[in-house]
Amino acid sequence: MPTLHWIGKEKVVTHHQDVPYRVLEHKYGFRSDPATGKGHETAEPTDSGNKIIHGDNLEALKSLLPEYEGKIKCIYIDPPYNTGNESWVYNDNVNHPKIKKWLGEVVGKDGEDFTRHDKWLCMMYPRLKLLHKLLAEDGAIFISIDDNEQANLRLMCDEIFGTINFINNIIWQKKYSPQNDARYLSDMHDFILCYTKHKDSWTRNLIPRNEKQNDRYKNPDKDKRGVWKSSDLSAKRVTEKDIYEIITPSGRKVLPPKGRSWVVSKGKFEELVQDNRIWFGKNGSNVPSVKKFLNEVQDGTVPVTLWLRDEVGDNQLGRQDLKNIFNDSNTPFDTPKPTNLIDRIIRLSSDKDSIILDSFAGSGTTAHAVLNLNKQDGGNRKFILVEMEDYANDITAERVKRVANGYGKEKRAVEGTGGAFDYYELGLPLFKKDDNLNEEVPEEEIRNYIYYTETKSKLKRPQSAEGKYLLDNHNGTGYYFYYEKETLTVLDIDTLNIVIEPQEQYIIYADVCLLDTKYLQDKNIIFKKIPRDITRF
Repeated sequence: MPTLHWIGKEKVVTHHQDVPYRVLEHKYGFRSDPATGKGHETAEPTDSGNKIIHGDNLEALKSLLPEYEGKIKCIYIDPPYNTGNESWVYNDNVNHPKIKKWLGEVVGKDGEDFTRHDKWLCMMYPRLKLLHKLLAEDGAIFISIDDNEQANLRLMCDEIFGTINFINNIIWQKKYSPQNDARYLSDMHDFILCYTKHKDSWTRNLIPRNEKQNDRYKNPDKDKRGVWKSSDLSAKRVTEKDIYEIITPSGRKVLPPKGRSWVVSKGKFEELVQDNRIWFGKNGSNVPSVKKFLNEVQDGTVPVTLWLRDEVGDNQLGRQDLKNIFNDSNTPFDTPKPTNLIDRIIRLSSDKDSIILDSFAGSGTTAHAVLNLNKQDGGNRKFILVEMEDYANDITAERVKRVANGYGKEKRAVEGTGGAFDYYELGLPLFKKDDNLNEEVPEEEIRNYIYYTETKSKLKRPQSAEGKYLLDNHNGTGYYFYYEKETLTVLDIDTLNIVIEPQEQYIIYADVCLLDTKYLQDKNIIFKKIPRDITRF
């Protein structure tokens, strides 16, 4: 299998393991009322499951692992294409002399920076590793890219996701008009690479039929079963048995074309004639064809690898959407993706209750598409957006608010979808560089983290005075976090009174344990040392 090598690769292949786990700091919740076209922010979380996170997407992806590892059904990302015109910054904290000099540098054109392709690969690799961890066993990832890095991205994804899990390289027509000032060829398309976590587990959905496809169905003979279109009655010959003469109503004798045979036996053909499912043309003299009724075909069509602008939109439509949403005000996006494009990706690869992740969120098109789909089919899809730039609140989150409330004026007015989300900033790291707990992190966040690592469930039980150290009981096990910020906690006979509710067994975190192994076994207690035995992601 071909492999890809670049400067710094050996230093970033495991870098995702060194990324600090940071708590998510809730800033506000938002809930809309589409009936009034208004929404309001709340200090308390909405618990809607929809999240917008402002911060570096590498650290944000790490912070999502405890709750979302293996649970994301559909991932879409639109990373920097590395054209040389984006001025993206590679500032991941890879502390090694070989690439330390790159950190914080603006990546420019080849003539200014001959290593920008290496930097792009170093930036993408750890992010793709974390995205792979977050992807569900039956999930798929879609990545927009152009010719600058498409070949490199394909080889990198082969390495991370596996060549066997490659689905297709989709062609998306992003423009309608060619660029007359193009030096060589005017590029009219982008690529969308699609990989799965496990190809055998992934089931793609059909694409809903559009009006153009349905318009092909007519009803010239006024059949009571509705509109239909004719389908060829012959196929490439396999055997000689289905070659027979057909006499049309006009008396014309017809055989299948040379090298072909009829697709049904003579007996079956007669049944279809009796059921008025064979069409001989208005004059009864045409080569026979089979009537395919619209109400009998499958609800959608098999997706293809060529996505045209008249089906899923182009960059121009994406810009028009943004102008309408923001009342023609300027936004920092020259080539935003159209909502219809992301709509197709979500329809193709998710269910009505799936979680959709976009870690290069930009203007928030992915959330827009999710809210639209939920309104159309009553779904309960959730979105998670990550955006590192300063416009995360003013544009990314603001777009989602306006889509939920409704936007546009007069003829351009669009009804609100409704919906809610929570807005987060990346908070403090949970662990210090010496691997000890960061005591500046609120205890509530530490408790939430530990309970989730143990049970894969959210901690909903509030901390009480009488049960200060109890996290909660789960499936017959009591979970306790015996923690004091200023003092050392010792688990012994005297301090076992922290256990306040009888359970089949107990998992107790503390700094020190003075109880012997036999006593712990007799009492069904599992001791875990702080911070050594706290799960790291």
